[in-house]
Amino acid sequence: MTVETQSETFRVQYIAAEDISIAASLIYQAYHDDPVLQKMLNYSEAAKGPYEKKLRSLIREELNTFWQEKQPLIGLYKNERLKAVASVFESQSQLQAQRYWHWRLKLMLSAGYLQTNQLIDKEQTIRDALVEQGNYYFLAFIAVDPHFHGQGLGRYLLRGLDDLVKSNKESSGMAVFVTQGKHTAFFKSEGFTCLQTLTFNSVQGELLFKSAQ
Repeated sequence: MTVETQSETFRVQYIAAEDISIAASLIYQAYHDDPVLQKMLNYSEAAKGPYEKKLRSLIREELNTFWQEKQPLIGLYKNERLKAVASVFESQSQLQAQRYWHWRLKLMLSAGYLQTNQLIDKEQTIRDALVEQGNYYFLAFIAVDPHFHGQGLGRYLLRGLDDLVKSNKESSGMAVFVTQGKHTAFFKSEGFTCLQTLTFNSVQGELLFKSAQ
């Protein structure tokens, strides 16, 4: 997908292997202050280092697993450089909440046993809430280069994901779990509606869905 503005051209496409590390960096910056992840990974002002190490490990293992299982890692490029990224997976893929044993072992060693199980329980709860949607895509991560915030890149990327969903005739739509009001407003402005409110570790969020029709 190519998006043209009055002064710039962006491309939305599957990211290349050499861009995985850049994608991980963008996601890390975007999710550093995520309240659910901060709760689960024991964030504190006095111990930012351990939290940030766990977060980097989580993102790295997730992206590696998505890549190995050939789940969509979609990038928005400007002048051949990655400026935004989205990681999604199909609900009926073999990429289940428990992942594979090696992923779980790696994450336990880096993030901790309790935190790993909390993350798995969170994803399983979301999957259970979406069971009536059939075969859908779930947006696990979406991130924009901080230098380009406010320029609509997130919207361009989401519209590229719309093309992905519509290209799969068996897909019912796309879901995302959001914990911050400004992000909820953003997704709703792009056609997502609230299916259910969920709470994890006292942090409340909305499970949103956009139909493929």
